[in-house]
Amino acid sequence: MVFLDIDNTLLSFSDYVREAMASGFAKYDLHPKTDDLDELMAIYDEVNGALWRQLERGEMTFDELIDVRCELIDVRWNRVFAAMGIDFDGRAFERYFRDALHESAIPEAGAKELLAYLHGKYTLCAASNGPYEQQVHRLEVGGMKDVFAHCFISEAVGAQKPDPAFFDHCFAKLRASGFPDLRPEETILIGDSLTSDIAGGKGYGMQTCWYRREPKPVPAGGEPDFIVDRLEHVQEIL
Repeated sequence: MVFLDIDNTLLSFSDYVREAMASGFAKYDLHPKTDDLDELMAIYDEVNGALWRQLERGEMTFDELIDVRCELIDVRWNRVFAAMGIDFDGRAFERYFRDALHESAIPEAGAKELLAYLHGKYTLCAASNGPYEQQVHRLEVGGMKDVFAHCFISEAVGAQKPDPAFFDHCFAKLRASGFPDLRPEETILIGDSLTSDIAGGKGYGMQTCWYRREPKPVPAGGEPDFIVDRLEHVQEIL
């Protein structure tokens, strides 16, 4: 049984952000204090990562994070714009950003080839933090959805990785649908996030494979069972 994260594992969220910033800044005639796209991405990653870590720690709910009626919608892009030196309504840009994300399905390098290799050898489950309809639609747009026996998305699950409740839901569904004796150690979770994928999977007793998209050290005590720097290297493990 193989669980696969979606964003920055199968579909490149980072490439989407780059595209959305380029197109959105042109659309709204926005001029950040630097034209260095890597620097702009670092600003976005810092702000967005901090918000998702709050979610993972239970300091905000997923509904609060995604509800366009909630004041938290003001947080992400207003903070990003403040750091970029842009004076613009972050709420308006957030709506643009989410609408464009819904149709975004930029594959990670080697993702489609990996799914073709795994499909038929293992039962595959998508395991993602995010809005259910959006994430499933993006898999469909990317031509990836049909290989998955189950799509476990946090909005529908009612909990998010690394919360054990997320995995409780997944295993309850799987045990009720043909795998009554399934044990966590018989499964593996492949993902890019040490804080949600690797910490969540390890904490639940699953095997874990960290897709290390960029050179980073492995923190002490958080070691995954496997590390790959390219998705095709998963074939050496499974």
